[in-house]
Amino acid sequence: MLSALLLIPFIGGLALLLLPSSLPPTRMRAIALVFLTLQLLVAVALLIPFDPSNGGPQLQESFSWISSIGLDYRLAVDGLSLPLVLINAALTLVSAVCTRQISQRPRLYFSMLLLISGAVNGAFLADNLLLFVIFYELELIPLWLLIAVWGGANRAYASTKFLIFTAISGFLILAAFLGLAFVSGSVNFDITPALTDQLPVVTQLVLLITLLIGFGIKIPLAPFHVWLPDAHTQASTPVSVMLAGVLLKLGTYGLIRFCLGLFPDVWPLIAPSLAIWAAISVLYGSLAAIAQRDMKRMVAFSSVGHMGYVLLAAAAATPTALLGSVFQMVSHGVISALLFLLVGIVYRKTGTRDLEVLRGLLNPERGLPFTGTLMILGVMASAGLPGMAGFISEFLVFRGSIQAFPLATLLCIVGSGLTAVYFLLLVNRAFFGRLAVTPKSDPVEDGRLDVQLLPVAPRETVPALALALSVVGIGILPSGLARISDSATQLLSQLHGGLG
Repeated sequence: MLSALLLIPFIGGLALLLLPSSLPPTRMRAIALVFLTLQLLVAVALLIPFDPSNGGPQLQESFSWISSIGLDYRLAVDGLSLPLVLINAALTLVSAVCTRQISQRPRLYFSMLLLISGAVNGAFLADNLLLFVIFYELELIPLWLLIAVWGGANRAYASTKFLIFTAISGFLILAAFLGLAFVSGSVNFDITPALTDQLPVVTQLVLLITLLIGFGIKIPLAPFHVWLPDAHTQASTPVSVMLAGVLLKLGTYGLIRFCLGLFPDVWPLIAPSLAIWAAISVLYGSLAAIAQRDMKRMVAFSSVGHMGYVLLAAAAATPTALLGSVFQMVSHGVISALLFLLVGIVYRKTGTRDLEVLRGLLNPERGLPFTGTLMILGVMASAGLPGMAGFISEFLVFRGSIQAFPLATLLCIVGSGLTAVYFLLLVNRAFFGRLAVTPKSDPVEDGRLDVQLLPVAPRETVPALALALSVVGIGILPSGLARISDSATQLLSQLHGGLG
C-alpha cells in the first residue's frame, strides 16, 4: 500500500508527459486531478490498517536494491509521518484544483506537481537514509521549474536562489549520512540510533550540527531563510500552497526524525542552544513580517516564525512538546495554504498585494466580503485563537517546553503575540475602511467610491472554504490527530529521555 503512494503520482506524471501537446490544458488538468484524488484516497485508506497504539514503524515494505552501498528500498509509516503524508496528498490536490489558467506548457506543469507529491511521499515514508536523500533531492528540480517557468517577473532570481540553497541543504544532509557510515565503519543506512551510540561525542556533535544546518535551510530557520520570501513572492499561488504547506515540512520532519532520532546521546548537550535559536527565529520572522508591505511576503515571513516552534519542541523533546510539533506541522500546512490561496484571490481581483494600496476589501457590495471573512478566520487561526488549529498546536509546544526552557518559551510566546500584530495590520489595512485600490498619497483617487471588483466565483473559494473548515475542525476536535501521533512521539521522547 505504501508503494502505491509513490507509483500513483509517478505514473500520473509520466503519463502526462507522454500525452500529445495538442491536448487541451483542461483535459490535462482533469487527468492530474484523477491521479491526485486516487492518491488522497490511498493515503486516507492507510488509517484503516494503521495501529495508533504502536509507536514504531508499520506497514513496512522492503526489498534489497543496492545493498553493497547500503541503499535498500525500505518504506514504513508511523505516527510522525502519516499526518504529513495525508496533508501532502490533500494540499497537492488543492494546488491542482486551484490551477485553472495554465496555457504555457500544461503537460510539464501538472507532471511536475505529481512528481513533487510522489517524491515528498517517498521522503516521509523512507526507512533508509540514502533512500530519504534520493526522494529529498527528487523534488528540487521540479519545484525549481515551477517557479522558473510559471513564476513572476523576478522568477529567474528567486528560482536560482531556491535552487542553490536547497542544493546546499541536500549536500549537507548527504554528507552527514555518509560521514556517519564512514566513522562507524558500517554500510547499514537503515534508520536506527545504533549507528551513533558508539561514536565519540565530538564526532556525533559534528554530524548532528551538519544535519541541523541542512534541515535548518529547508525549514527554514533564521538566518538560512533568505531564499523563502523571494520564492513565495515569485511563485504562483498553487506553488506557494505546495511550498509552504508541504515542502517546508521536509525540513521539520528531518529535524525530528533524524537529528533527534539518530543522536539521542548528544541531543541534550545542544538542546539549550537550539531553544535559543528557535526563539531568535520566531522573533525575527515575526518582526520581519510586521515590516512587509506585500501580503505574500508577510505570510512568507510568518512561516519563518511559526516553524521555529517546531525547533523549540524538538529541543525540549518532551512527549507533549513533540506531539505539539506534529500539530504545528499540520496546522501550519493548512493555515498557510489557506492564507496563500486568499492572497492569490485578492491579487487576481485587484492586481496588487500592496498593503499601502488596498483598502476596504470587506465592502459587502463591491468588494470581496467572503474572501475577507475567510482571511480574518485564517489570520485568527495563525495567531492562535482558541478553537482553531493554531491554538492547540502552540499550546502543546509551549506547555511541553516551558519547564525545560522557560526563557526561550516565553520569547516564543511573545512571537506568537506578534503574529496577531502583523496579521491585524494586514486585515486592517487591506479589508477595512473605504473601498479603494489606490495609493494613499494620491490626492485625486484616494478613497474613490467607483471601485467595482469582479465577483469571486464559487469554484475559486471552495478550496479555501475546505481548508478553513479543516482549520476549525482540527482546533475543535484535536483528538483524532493526537490519537495517530501520540504513541510515536512518546517513543521518540523515551528514546531521548526528554528535558522536561
